Amino acid sequence: MTAPSPAPVAAPARVPFDRKLARAAQTVTSRALGPYQTAIVRIGFSLTWLFFLVREFPHRHEMYGPDGPWSFDLARRLIADNRAFTVLMWSDGRLWFEVVYGLAVAAAVLLLLGWHTRAVSVVFMVGALSLQNRSVFLGDGGDNVVHLVSIYLTLIRCGQVWSLDARRAARRAARGEEGARKVELTGPALWVVLGGFLVAATWFSPVTGEWWIYVLLWVLWLGQGLWWLVEQYAPGEPRVLLDVLANLAHNAALTVLMAEVCLIYATAGWYKIQGSRWQDGTALFYPLHLDYFTPWPALSELLASSGIMVMLLSYGTVIVQVAFPFTLFKRKVKNVLLVAMMLEHAGIALLLGLPAFSMAMIAADAVFLPTVFLVWLGARAARARDLLLRREPAAAGLPPQRPAREAGGEPGGEADGEAAPRTLVG
Repeated sequence: MTAPSPAPVAAPARVPFDRKLARAAQTVTSRALGPYQTAIVRIGFSLTWLFFLVREFPHRHEMYGPDGPWSFDLARRLIADNRAFTVLMWSDGRLWFEVVYGLAVAAAVLLLLGWHTRAVSVVFMVGALSLQNRSVFLGDGGDNVVHLVSIYLTLIRCGQVWSLDARRAARRAARGEEGARKVELTGPALWVVLGGFLVAATWFSPVTGEWWIYVLLWVLWLGQGLWWLVEQYAPGEPRVLLDVLANLAHNAALTVLMAEVCLIYATAGWYKIQGSRWQDGTALFYPLHLDYFTPWPALSELLASSGIMVMLLSYGTVIVQVAFPFTLFKRKVKNVLLVAMMLEHAGIALLLGLPAFSMAMIAADAVFLPTVFLVWLGARAARARDLLLRREPAAAGLPPQRPAREAGGEPGGEADGEAAPRTLVG
C-alpha cells in the first residue's frame, strides 16, 4: 500500500501593483519615517557646527569678521556674482557680527537639545549659511555638507525622539485632555519674535539673487502659524491634511539626504579610481607627509612606513566608497560598510587633523544606522544619564505611539509621534 502523496503547497499570492502603490503612498503620508535616524542626524550636525564655532571662537574675527583677509568689499563683490545668502552683508559692524555669531552658537545648542526644533532649525540654517557664505574659501569639505543639511533640517521632523520637544509632548499626553487644552505660550511668543525679525529683514535688506531664501523663510513662518491655528481651532480633518503635507515634506527631505550621502561616496570613489596614485595604492602616502595634515607626526610616520598598510587603506577606501550605494538593499552588508566608513572618517580626524569634516560625514552616515541599534543606544544613554543623576530609570526613548493628529504642535515646536517601519534607514 503506497503512502498518499503530500498535497501541493499553494504558491503565495502575488500582491497587485496597485495595492503596493497604495501601501507605499499610505506609508509616506501617514508617518514621518526614520524618527531615530533624523534625531541622530540633528544631534550630529548641531554638535559638529557647535564644535566648529567654539573651536574657532578666538579666531572668529579673522575668519568671518571684519578683521579677515577676505574683506567686506571683496565678499560683497563675490556675493553680487554668486547670489549667496548671508546676513553678514547687511552691515560690516563688529557688533552685528558678534550678534550673528552668538545666535549661531545659541541655535546649535538649542537644536542639539531639541528645543522647539521647527523654529530653531530655521535659525540654525540662517546662521550656518550666513557665516559660510561670508568667507567661502574657508572650509575642508565638511562645511559643504553642513551647508546642505542645514537646509534639509528645516523640512525634517527631527524632534520626534531624544529632544525636549518629545519630552514635552510625552508630559502633555500623560496629563490627558487637560494637558491637550492647555496653551503653551513659548511657541507663539517665539513665532512672533521670529516674525518681527523676518519682516525687518525683508524690508531693510537688499533682496537680489537670494530671493529664494526669503520665500522659504516666509513659507516656513506662515506654515507654523497656520499649524498652530488649526491645532487650536480645527483639530479634525484640517489637522490631518497638515500632517500629511508635513510627512510628505519630511520623507522627501529625508530621501534627498540619503541620496546625497550616496552621491558623495559614489563620486568620491569613482574619481579616485581615475587617479594613478589610487590605482597603484600609494595615494595615502602623500598626505601623511604634509605638515598641514600631520597633527601627530610620529603616528603618521609610523603608518606611512608600512607600504602594505598604505596600499590596503588606499584600496579599501576606494572599494568601500564605490560599493556602499549598491549595498543599501542588503542590510547586513550595508551595516558592515557603514561601520567601515565611520572608522575611516575617525581615522581622518585623528591622522589628518580634520575633526569637523569627519564629524559632519559621520553625522551624515548616521541616516543609514539601523533602528534597533539606535534604540539600544538610546536606552544605554538614558541608563547612563539616570545613574549619573542618581534618579529612577526612565523609559526607553521610544517615540509616542499615538496618532499624529493628537500630537502637540505649537508654533516652533516638534511633537510628532509615529514610529517608523523598517526601511532603508532602519
